[in-house]
Amino acid sequence: MELLRVENCRKSFDGEEILKGISLSVNEGEVVSVIGPSGSGKSTFLRCACMLETMDGGFLAYAGKFAAKEENGKVVYAPHVELKEIRKTYGLVFQNFNLFPHYTVLKNVVEPQMIAGKTREEAEKKALECLEKLGLSDKAKNYPCQLSGGQQQRVSIARALALEPKVLFFDEPTSALDPELTGEVLKVIRDLAALHMTMIIVTHEMNFAREVSDRMIFMENGVIRAEGKPDDLFNSDDERLKSFMGKLSGN
Repeated sequence: MELLRVENCRKSFDGEEILKGISLSVNEGEVVSVIGPSGSGKSTFLRCACMLETMDGGFLAYAGKFAAKEENGKVVYAPHVELKEIRKTYGLVFQNFNLFPHYTVLKNVVEPQMIAGKTREEAEKKALECLEKLGLSDKAKNYPCQLSGGQQQRVSIARALALEPKVLFFDEPTSALDPELTGEVLKVIRDLAALHMTMIIVTHEMNFAREVSDRMIFMENGVIRAEGKPDDLFNSDDERLKSFMGKLSGN
């Protein structure tokens, strides 16, 4: 089943074209890594897909329901009530955790669920399940400042999972972590991949992306320059791709 379809996504800031027509479809259970140099448009594309940025052109749909489409040169988004339902389809894990510092770990995971319509009892039960799954059940009463960066990122993953999304987006989930803490977050994502969680991951962790992905997408200058199975990209004859992959994978 196709869970995400993006066609000809375009986005400009201050007259500069950042996305020049990105198209991507992702099926249920797929893990897709999006790689490329800084400034290539990876995070902007992810933000457009999550509707944190409005597209200037293109089409966006989740599980067959249109979220945005282009009409007469303008992008028209679905009505508010429909968008509210569509947004329940996906979750997003940010680079910098985005936890509320004045909330406990438990409350950080509970509140978004209640906003989505769950009762407090339902939300707390689900939150505790997710925290236990991520090895954080003993941190439920702690505040974010009392956790390591890796633990904070795991809380943000628990928060996203508690909403039971069909698709999970990661925007460079280890970029704010030192190397020692990166491993624990990557292990969580590996475990989710083993459970066939549908994920789109923007990352600079090349060897991790090679291991966990069904497909990899290489973006540069606002376009998809290469797409395919991880081994196809790592073994590509394209000199630009070889140079990029080699630098970031340590080869």
